[in-house]
This record gives sequence, C-alpha cells and structure tokens, in this order.
Amino acid sequence: MTYLRSNTWLVYTILVVLSIAGLWLILLVGESITLHGGSVVQAPTSGNATAGAASLGGFTAALSTALHHPLALLLAQVIVIVLCAQGCGYALQKLGQPRVIGEILAGIMLGPSLIGAIWPEFSGWIFPQDSLPKLHLMSQIGLVLFMFVVGMEINLGSLRAHAREALLISHMSVVFPFLLGATLAIWLFEGYAASHVSYTIFALFMGIAMSITAFPVLARILMDRGMIKSPLGMMALTCAAVDDVTAWCLLAIIVALAQAGSVGGASYILLFTLIYIAAMLWLVRPWIDRLIGSAELDRRVMVSVLLLLLISALTTELIGLHALFGAFLAGVIMPSREHLRRAIAARIEDVSTLILLPLFFAFTGLRTEIALIDDLQSWLICGLIILVAILGKLGGSALTARWSGMPWADSLVLGALMNTRGLMELVVLNIGYDLGILSAKLFTMMVIMALVTTFMTGPMLNLIAKYRRTVPLHSS
Repeated sequence: MTYLRSNTWLVYTILVVLSIAGLWLILLVGESITLHGGSVVQAPTSGNATAGAASLGGFTAALSTALHHPLALLLAQVIVIVLCAQGCGYALQKLGQPRVIGEILAGIMLGPSLIGAIWPEFSGWIFPQDSLPKLHLMSQIGLVLFMFVVGMEINLGSLRAHAREALLISHMSVVFPFLLGATLAIWLFEGYAASHVSYTIFALFMGIAMSITAFPVLARILMDRGMIKSPLGMMALTCAAVDDVTAWCLLAIIVALAQAGSVGGASYILLFTLIYIAAMLWLVRPWIDRLIGSAELDRRVMVSVLLLLLISALTTELIGLHALFGAFLAGVIMPSREHLRRAIAARIEDVSTLILLPLFFAFTGLRTEIALIDDLQSWLICGLIILVAILGKLGGSALTARWSGMPWADSLVLGALMNTRGLMELVVLNIGYDLGILSAKLFTMMVIMALVTTFMTGPMLNLIAKYRRTVPLHSS
C-alpha cells in the first residue's frame, strides 16, 4: 500500500499522457476517412487574426442564441430577479422596512417603469414578451405555495378563542374600506375600469381591494417589534386573520361573478364552493388529522401534505375560482400541532419566498407602468385612492377599536397595523387584472397604493411610540 501511495502521481501522469496520445492517434487516423458524400467538414483553425475574430464572433452569436433557449432564458431571468429582490430587500430592511417592500420595488424596477425606460434593449432581451407566460406560470406556483403557508398561519382554535373580542374590529375594518372603495368606483368606473366589465363587479372588486390586510407582513412587523405575544399584538393578529378570511370569501364571490358573467352562473360556482369548503372542514380535516396529526415530518407526511395542497388548488381552479383559494384552504385545515405546522412551513417557505415569490413581484412589476400616470389629474386620482385606502382601513379600524374601549394610542397602533397591505394586496390586484376588471393604468395606481400603505406602517408606529414612554403592548 505504501508503494502504491508513493507512485500515485507517476501512475496518474502516465495515464494522462497515454490518454492524450491515444486521442491524438484516433484523430490522426480519422483525417484520412472521407464521408460517403466525398466532403469533409474541417474544424475551424486559428491561424490568423481574422479567423480568431470570426471564431469569437461565432461564439458570441452562439452564446446569444443559447441564452434565448427557453430553459436558459428562464434560468437567466430567475438569477436576475432573485439578485435584485435580495439586494433591494436587504437595503429596505436596513432602513427599518419589511423586506417585502424592497422585493416589490425590485420587481417594479425591472419592469417598464425603470429598466425598461432607461435600458429598453436589456429589458427586451431578458424579458421578451413570448417568455412572460412561463414566468407567470412559475410565479403562480410560488403563490400557491405561499398561500398554503399563509393558511397554516391561521389557527382556527386561536381564532375561536379570540373571535368575540376581535370580530367587531375586524369586520368593521372590512366594511369601512369596502364601502369607501365601492363609492370611489362611481368616479373611477368610466375612465379607469377595463373595457367590458360591469359596474357591479368593478365596484365590488374595488371595495375588496381596499379591504385587504397583509397578514404575513403584519406578523413579521409584530415579531420584529417584540409585540407578537402581547395582548395588542394578539388582537392585531386575530383581527388580520378574520379580516383576511372574510375578504377572501367575498373575493371568491366576485371571482365567481366575473367568471360566470351572470348571477345564475355564479350561484352554481358558489354552491360547489360551499360544498367543497364544508367537505374540507368536516371530512378532510379530521382525516388528515388522523393521518399525520401525531406523526413526525417524514417523507410520507410531506408527500401527503403536498398532494393535498395540489389537489385542493386544482379543485378550486376547476370549480371556477382560483387555485389560490384551494391552497389557502388546504393550509387552514392542517393539523393544529404548532411544531408540525412550523416544520411543514419551513420546508415550503424557502423555495416559495426566496425563488418563486420574487418571480411574482417581477411579473407584477412588468405589468406596472408608472409612465401611464402621465398628467396631474392621474396623479391626483392616485393620491385620492391612497387617501381613501388609509381613511377606510386605518380610520375604520382605529375608530372601531376606540369605540370598543381601547385607548387612542393602542387604537391608532391597531389601525396602522391593519392598514398594512403588502403582498396580499398584489395577489388580489393581479387576480383583478387577469379577470379583466382593472385597466393597466388603475392597476398601476393600486400597486402604488399598496406600496405606500405598507411603507407607512413602520414610521407611523414609531411616531405613535415617540409620544409614549414605550411602544404600546397592551389594550387596556
């Protein structure tokens, strides 16, 4: 063994030399072989500068062609998007803002609002129109996984425990912005709704779009500020959870109306939806609880969870709703064991939030054209939308909380938290855009509203805390 070790490099060198010599002999013999057609394809040589330049040009052309292969282009898009999302997310986090704001801004920067305006050649090369359907499909897969995780964060047991005290605030935080949004639709319908959409569907959608709260972003803000276990933090989480469940149920009705085109057609969709929800809550939930409720998270459990997620998403898509509803419902009915839920979420979250969700932000950014808001009137309308969103959500939540007996400071904190829209708002807006409810211009305005209302949460909490000895952690 010692002898072999001392001669390893010598043996290796001899084998390499023999391999090179053998390859040279094979090529030498092959030079004398002619094809049946009598012609031989010569390998390119680098005998002069012209040949070298031609080779370099050929390589560059081949590289450009290869990058436009669907798989290579998709991989390049994912790399660019993830790098931009991580960079912007890190920068905004350093400024005390949620990472999601930076990731949303990264998507807008990659779209026609910035890169497409100052460097259209690069934008057209990395995001050609024929590649966008693939990007959209991957982003939808990311959203399905994300909505499943959001559903798992909503604990039905905890909701029942705190529902009585949170029900009034959460429902009023939906009703106030819903009514204001539907009222605003009267002035927006003629100039800003998409063509061929009815006023009823447009008004209902605008109401829902104003009513959304970003439950995941709100939870992260509470965690970062040490408020997650406080009475006020628990109240905010419960209100946001009830708010989201209510808003998504209402959105399901609007989607059914938009898909069916009539109340009669929508009634069938809603009937099947109610049957499916009942089956998931009273049949599938006990079954999945028996199947994996006491098990550790192994391959069998993970396969069962993923199959349930995909089947649920497919079912709601086939019913006529959206796959996101099924994914959300699948998350809600997961076994209530906190350890199991966290373990499942940890496995799914990394892929969905780090890679696939940035694709959704980029796709949203490619749809967001700030250049469409090209005059003073349009910017005033955009400002009005932001004002109505803040008054409805923040004002409605804070006034109801104060009427319920909470101090003004705690009421304003709760209102500011409920005014956080973030990613969930973008999901709703994209559904509205895909259904032909929103025009491109109004879609852009609503995206700006989502950014502003999410961005203002942190500074407003700091402002309230500035006039108090500590950040409020109670609701007495």
